[in-house]
Amino acid sequence: MNSETVRKKHQDHLFPAVKNYYEKPIAVSKAKGARVEDMEGISYLDFFGGILTISVGHANEDVNREVIAQINNLTHVSSLYPTLPVVELAEKLVNLAPGKLDKCFFTASGTEADETAVMMAQLYTENNELIALRHGYSGRSLLAQALTAHASWRALSTQVSAIKHALSPYCYRCPLKLTYPECGVACAEDVEELIQTTTTGRVAGILAEPIQGVGGFITPPPEYFKIVAEIVRKYGGLFISDEVQTGFGRTGKMWGIEQYDVEPDMITAAKGIANGMPLAVVVTTSDIADALTKNTISTFGGNPVSCAAAKATINVIQRDKLEKNAGKMGKLLRDRLEQLQEKYPKVIGEVRGMGLMQAIELVVDETKKDRTPNPGAADQLMEETKLRGLLIGRGGLYANTMRISPPLNITKNEVEEAIGILDDSFAAMT
Repeated sequence: MNSETVRKKHQDHLFPAVKNYYEKPIAVSKAKGARVEDMEGISYLDFFGGILTISVGHANEDVNREVIAQINNLTHVSSLYPTLPVVELAEKLVNLAPGKLDKCFFTASGTEADETAVMMAQLYTENNELIALRHGYSGRSLLAQALTAHASWRALSTQVSAIKHALSPYCYRCPLKLTYPECGVACAEDVEELIQTTTTGRVAGILAEPIQGVGGFITPPPEYFKIVAEIVRKYGGLFISDEVQTGFGRTGKMWGIEQYDVEPDMITAAKGIANGMPLAVVVTTSDIADALTKNTISTFGGNPVSCAAAKATINVIQRDKLEKNAGKMGKLLRDRLEQLQEKYPKVIGEVRGMGLMQAIELVVDETKKDRTPNPGAADQLMEETKLRGLLIGRGGLYANTMRISPPLNITKNEVEEAIGILDDSFAAMT
């Protein structure tokens, strides 16, 4: 079987809405470290990592060893039985979590984790309404679509009136037409009026990504979350940090919210937690966890194999100090991207992000102050980088933002290789 056959079978048997990148999608057959190969053996440098999921590199030997051992010992029993892998991982997570977070609930996906966190906020506060952010993304269930503020990711009207969407801290395209820092972070202050005018005046909380992932790595000002958290708590709510993409060292710290010096009431995490194995978690306080008094289970949440993978992944991150590497290589990546911005000032409108979570927003002509989103340039850049052996991601409400997120153990040489390919690809577009 070859790539063309796989593409044809995908078209024949999967939902048309299951998105693939590229005019001719790559049928990936194997991967190692920061590289993947298609079925013809063509190699690509992977700078999107399965949507920020491959934390410590494809087929990491330390992680694989623990996964194989666990498969040979115990594959599945459900949450009806305690297991060594789940309690060891829970203990590790509460020791890593900021503040007083000391209880875990495991699920199989970030969508489920976000829904669980919302439910827990409603139970604990006895309030119903919840704040989310415009340009945010929370998953694909009905509630998660209601939390998501992207029309292209909302398949139908979910009729969840309890969700209120605050302005996004999108400085490059400020919804208030202001400029930071002269604005006084007005988008954060507006959360209070949102609560006063669109809710009962009492809220369950806010669920927000420290950096908006699908939104195009929108990175709030440093004061933003302190202001928002204080407002939400004033009106009875909890602060939920959605760390599905930003957790486990991605931004240069273990948790993205630590970059903003805010202590959350809950954390949701998934993606990078287990280096590709399906797992997600809610971490919160004992008091909040006690608010759930009805029976609950999670058939696949806390699966022993996924938990073994997660524990091994976190061990590698800690042993190899990959938070620091994400900060160091993230600075190098950022510096090189800003050099590309200077070299191609017309099409690159903004470079933004933290650590190994960097983005390039493409516009019609920044030199003429024309910030019209340029999804056509994004189409072309995706194809040009693929042609030269580099995989990057894409996002943003306007489909014009390139998302760049290599594994946390990426090397200087691999960063320079990726930048060289990006440079050649931009040159080919001009």
